[in-house]
Amino acid sequence: MNPHSPHLTSPSAIFKSAVTYRELVLKLARMDVISRYRGSFLGLGWSFFNPLLLLSVYTFVFSFVFKARWGGGTGDSPSEYALVLFAGLLVHAFFAEVLNRAPALILNNTNYVKKVVFPLEVLPIVTLLAAVFHMMISIVVLVFAFLAFNGFFHWTVFLIPVVVLPLAMLMMGLAWFLTSLGVFVRDVGQTIGILTTVLLFMSPVFYPMSSLSEKLQWIMLLNPLTFVIEQARAVLIFGTPPNWLGLLIYSMISFLCMWGGFVFFQKTRKGFNDVL
Repeated sequence: MNPHSPHLTSPSAIFKSAVTYRELVLKLARMDVISRYRGSFLGLGWSFFNPLLLLSVYTFVFSFVFKARWGGGTGDSPSEYALVLFAGLLVHAFFAEVLNRAPALILNNTNYVKKVVFPLEVLPIVTLLAAVFHMMISIVVLVFAFLAFNGFFHWTVFLIPVVVLPLAMLMMGLAWFLTSLGVFVRDVGQTIGILTTVLLFMSPVFYPMSSLSEKLQWIMLLNPLTFVIEQARAVLIFGTPPNWLGLLIYSMISFLCMWGGFVFFQKTRKGFNDVL
């Protein structure tokens, strides 16, 4: 890697960087996941037991204590509310993990900026892959829980990567933007934490879209999580194919956001060393 060469900003440069440094990215992602549980008795086992414990608590509290039903219906199974809630939460957790960590990625790895020639643009990719790992574990827990409660699972669960991919592209664009901005504006980290919490309650996680008026539903759809949460529930819980046209439009917008975030990162990275 030539430190004096210009940083490419074309769309192809995004994929070229990921492919060129794929071994480094995978190694750093593996280290990121392992370091989170280093020193604990169960180690990586916590990545499985955490979502399992949460789902168990949700099932007991909402299904048997509050007797909640999704949409207020009475014909739903007691476990459905917990499963639907968990599906929404795992999408939000995936989104929040990447964005909450993004502003501090460069600040926590200043040695990569000052001491060595390092492809800084891969750091958000590493964070995304670590989040993907934890999301996959949560999905496995959800599918097995659905199987345990209902005796079957829908074939549409295999379409979940297609549903999540557009959100991942959007997250990459936001992560590159926030990673760079976090170097120059240190308040970004605190602000993003508040914003992701607000999005949790402004997304249809605890309530269905049908409970809102049509006017509020259109406003809710401006939330980037709303569409993906609804589609994730469709393929994981309700067994219906996703909205293909909606996914296509979402993907195109997400790609443009990803490219915009990458361009912003590449254009501003020259100032990292001066600020740090």
